[in-house]
Amino acid sequence: MIYNFDKIIDRRGTDSVKWNQQDYADLIPLWVADMDFPASKEIIDALTRRVQHGIYGYAKVPDAFYEAVSDWSNRKHGFHLQREWILPVLGVVPALSAIVAALTETGDKVLIQEPVYHCFFSSIERNGCEVVSNDLLYKDGQYAIDFVDFETKASDPKVKLFILCSPHNPAGRVWTKAELERLGEICLKHNVLVISDEIHCDLVFEGHQHIPFGTINQAFLANTITCIAPSKTFNLAGLQVAAVIVADPILNKKVKDAFLVNEIASISPFAITGLIAAYQQGEDWLQQALAYIYNNYIYLNSYMAEHLPALKIIPLEGTYLVWVDCTALNISSRKLGQILLKEAHLQVNVGAMYGKGSDSFIRLNIACSRSILQEGLARLKQVLLNLPKE
Repeated sequence: MIYNFDKIIDRRGTDSVKWNQQDYADLIPLWVADMDFPASKEIIDALTRRVQHGIYGYAKVPDAFYEAVSDWSNRKHGFHLQREWILPVLGVVPALSAIVAALTETGDKVLIQEPVYHCFFSSIERNGCEVVSNDLLYKDGQYAIDFVDFETKASDPKVKLFILCSPHNPAGRVWTKAELERLGEICLKHNVLVISDEIHCDLVFEGHQHIPFGTINQAFLANTITCIAPSKTFNLAGLQVAAVIVADPILNKKVKDAFLVNEIASISPFAITGLIAAYQQGEDWLQQALAYIYNNYIYLNSYMAEHLPALKIIPLEGTYLVWVDCTALNISSRKLGQILLKEAHLQVNVGAMYGKGSDSFIRLNIACSRSILQEGLARLKQVLLNLPKE
C-alpha cells in the first residue's frame, strides 16, 4: 500500500515525550529520536489483534521472535544469526548499562567517540567507570576517525570496552568496511571488547551500506556484542524491545546473566508482537519512509542554502537526525536552544549534550511531515535572522 507521510497525526495529549515535554500549544519539536509517522498497517493490525485478545499476562518469547530477528538480519545485512546468539531485552540503553556493569570493575575505562549519543556517558559513569574519548576528526564539514589516537587510547590496559555507534549518532556517518576493520584490529590487538550499537542500521541512504561489525570476520564476531532494535527503524520505541547479539558462548552467558540480574530480559506481549510484525511485514513501509525522510533532507539542504547559508549541514549518510554546524552564529548550543524554545517554540537537541567539540552544533529530527519541517525551519530562520550581532 501507499503510505501518506504528509498526513499530520496530532500527538499532543498522548503523553508523548517529544510533543508534551514543553508547555507550548504550538510547539514544533525537532528533537528526540522518534518519528511522527504512524507505524505500518501490518504492525497496527497485529497489535490490534493482540489487544482484542483481552488478556495481557506475562509473555514467553516464542520461536517466531528469534526467527524474525534472524531473517531480517540475514536478508537486510548479510548477518547470519544463530538462535542462541539472540538475547531479547527491554531496550538498547538498559542493555548497554547492564553490559558495562557486568564486564567492568570500578575504575575501568570505556572508550567512545565524541560527539556521540549522550546515553553512552551515563551508562559508563553510573557504573563507576571512566569515559575515554577518541574524538572524531571534524574537517571541511566531514567527520573521520583518528586511528592513531584510537590506538593510543585502546592500548591503555584500563580500557576494557569500546562502544561503537554505527551508524553514528549525531554525526550521521555510516562507517565503511575499511574504517571498521581498522577499529576492530586495534581492539583485538589490545584486548578491548567491542559493543556495537547498531540501532540505526536500517536507516541508511543510497550510496552507503551498513556493515554489521560482527560480519567482518570470525575474530570480530567473537569479540563483539551487537545491539539492534526495531524501535528507530519502525518507530516502535514505546514498545520497549531490542535484541542483543552475542556469538561467543562464554560472553553470551555473562550478558544473559547480566540481563537477568538487572531484570531487563522480560519483554511484553506487545513488544513481541510488534517486533515480529515489523521484521516480517514492515519492509515496504520502511522503504517509503526512507524515501520521504531523504526528500526532507534534500528540502532542508535547499532551504538552508537559500535562507541560512552560514549554517553548515553535515552530510547525512544514515539516521534521520541532521547535525548542523552553527559556529558562524558565535553562540553556545545551550543558549541557542533556549532562545529557539522561548522565542519560537521550536525544540531542538543542543550539541553540548553529545560531548566535546559539539557546543556549536544542533541536531534536527527530520522524521516528520514536510509541513512540520517547513514550519520548524521558518521559525529557525526568524530567530537566527534577529539574533543580536556580536
